Amino acid sequence: MPIVTSRVLRFLQTAYPYTLDTAAAVVVVMVYLAFAEMSTAPLWLGYPVALLVGAPLALRRSKPLVSLGIVLVAQNVATVAHITLEPYIPTAFALYTVALTCPRRVALGALGGALGLASVAVFIGEPWPDDAGLVVFLAAVCSAMWALGYTARIRRSYEARKAVEAASKAVADERMRIARELHDVVAHSLSLITVKAGVAAHVASSQPEEAQEALQVIESTSRSTLVEMRRLLGVLRSEDTTTELAPMPGMDDLPELVTRASLAGVSVSLSVSGSLPERLGLTVYRIVQESVTNVVKHAAPASCTVSIVVENASVMISVVDDGPGERVLAGGGGGHGLLGMRERVAVYGGTFSAGPLAGGGFAVRAEVPLS
Repeated sequence: MPIVTSRVLRFLQTAYPYTLDTAAAVVVVMVYLAFAEMSTAPLWLGYPVALLVGAPLALRRSKPLVSLGIVLVAQNVATVAHITLEPYIPTAFALYTVALTCPRRVALGALGGALGLASVAVFIGEPWPDDAGLVVFLAAVCSAMWALGYTARIRRSYEARKAVEAASKAVADERMRIARELHDVVAHSLSLITVKAGVAAHVASSQPEEAQEALQVIESTSRSTLVEMRRLLGVLRSEDTTTELAPMPGMDDLPELVTRASLAGVSVSLSVSGSLPERLGLTVYRIVQESVTNVVKHAAPASCTVSIVVENASVMISVVDDGPGERVLAGGGGGHGLLGMRERVAVYGGTFSAGPLAGGGFAVRAEVPLS
């Protein structure tokens, strides 16, 4: 049923403009039939002229130049035969469509040709000075309608460019968001796997129990990473809105994050004060995840303190470790992890800072507004 309704709506949206054009064409034909009956011109000429003045307007959207040409010639005949004396309203209507749909050079040529031919017909059919006044009047009417059509064309073109730019920006923003999510997921898990793989390789012969424990950590971390990546990619691939997808990680998943970090040799102390809106949970989780990942990669074994304080207007996030703080300078400024965190905070208009501490260690601090 929704599909049928959608198709009907699309049909009505497509057919509605042509219905209006057909109605306008019928009205013009009826008016010119009345002019033909009131004029001194023979009806065998007046009736066809009335039909040719109005009927082409029904096709003005699909064949604008053809419609203009037929209407203009018919109106010129009506003027020379003294069937009507009016400022070429149907021609002006057709000129509007030409200016709206045709290229600028073609539209200008159509306007100049229409004014020239109409002026000749008026000078032939009407006496002086009536012909001069009518030429000025019809030139003003036709030019005004052409200008309206061309203005509408420029406005539609501008709106179309804005829509394309907005779509391109949305695609770029979504790519950046996906890149940040994948980076956070992969970097965190691979850091743990790398550390534990090094431990397993180092103690495999002398302490097989510890090597086995390290391999179990690698296995569990790999499985959880695969689940999270499937969850992220499933959102992108799923076209069925009824498909059940696991929720993205949030504040409730921080204890598990702390547990995984401890398996990699980083002792993490977690402190959460206050309740956080759900929409900010993923952002806070990713900031803490990336900060702890950096500690695992660059400072393990080390201790780390994670503090999350929810205030009235913002949430304060602080991750401080006692490892070597100079690592922020490596790679020309900290790599993609710090950049990703800065971008996440900037989305909400918050503030972010990261750098070594004077007494040793490294600190990541962020303030994200709640509004």
